[in-house]
Amino acid sequence: MSNRRDFMGMALGGFAGLGALGALYAAKRTWDPLPSVKAGGFTTLDLSNVPENTLIVEKWRGKPILIIKVAKDDKAYKDKRLITVDGHKYMIVVGLCTHLGCIPDYFPEKHKFICPCHGGQFDAAGEVLKAPPPSPLVIPPFKIDGKKVVLGEEGPEYKKLKAAGLVA
Repeated sequence: MSNRRDFMGMALGGFAGLGALGALYAAKRTWDPLPSVKAGGFTTLDLSNVPENTLIVEKWRGKPILIIKVAKDDKAYKDKRLITVDGHKYMIVVGLCTHLGCIPDYFPEKHKFICPCHGGQFDAAGEVLKAPPPSPLVIPPFKIDGKKVVLGEEGPEYKKLKAAGLVA
């Protein structure tokens, strides 16, 4: 009689162990990002046909990305935060104000952004011109690939900006 009880106890314990493993596997799968999210990690931007001083808005990881090909006569042209691609300088930033996360409006005739929430201003390189924003617009991780920029990957140009303290 003892052998039968031992067998039933081991069988019940084995089934409970398998159930626990199944539950752990299911929980782990819910923590993994969806394939669509993984694919959204990188965005390739073709900058070959971007006109000067025109705002281009793309989307990366659910955030707006603001792109401007900075004109050579703009005073922001020499800013170290600008990204050089194929001999042209671009401002590529996450389009969220660093004060409260509002999306700033671009005024091409003034070459600056003005945040509609509290009036903060940024130049064409994303630098703060007028408070309350505490810091410049954020440059997303990027890698230059010819005339294209791949967002979401830290290339050597991004690492240089990071080492110089120009990105968060």
